[in-house]
Amino acid sequence: MSDQQQPPAERPVVNGVVALAAVALGVGLILAVVALVGTKMLGLGGDDGDSSADSTVRQSMYLPTPVETDEATGPLVTLHTEDPDGGSSGDESAIPEDEPTTELTSETAAAGQISLQAQATTVASGERIYFSGVYPGGEGAILWVQRFENGDWADFPASVGVTNGTFSSYIFTGVSGVNRFRVVDRDSGTVSNEISVTVG
Repeated sequence: MSDQQQPPAERPVVNGVVALAAVALGVGLILAVVALVGTKMLGLGGDDGDSSADSTVRQSMYLPTPVETDEATGPLVTLHTEDPDGGSSGDESAIPEDEPTTELTSETAAAGQISLQAQATTVASGERIYFSGVYPGGEGAILWVQRFENGDWADFPASVGVTNGTFSSYIFTGVSGVNRFRVVDRDSGTVSNEISVTVG
């Protein structure tokens, strides 16, 4: 009789161990789900390693709302050029790559010419490079940004529209050192002067 009563005495212990294991597993799953949802909501994750690469790959362009000018002869702007000898600002051979820009004020672009300027000549890596300019007679034109790379001008993934003869926007780049930019109207073939911005 004692042998037949022994198994019922062991069953509560086995059942208790199984119940504790099931509770522990359930609590662990709940905590894992809560942690996963929390990291998603807080924006934590493993994308940090690619953020620097994304900043160089994904170039961004912002076009502010243009403001109409009262000048009938065209808007007056402050130009940053790199031509210390007074030559044409569009002449690449006359523009030293490493020379700082010279500020010329109250210059008005002639009809059909594109004048380009940068807000700052030095920015940190990944910082916005603001630029603006005038293009008299270029109403509605789309200007494409180009960067000087490996001895030639290459298309940069950005463009800006001309409204009331003016344009302004910004770009990003993670390429350190001196970066030379210009804009071009592909429809007419008109090319702006170049600007140099030191990144880093």
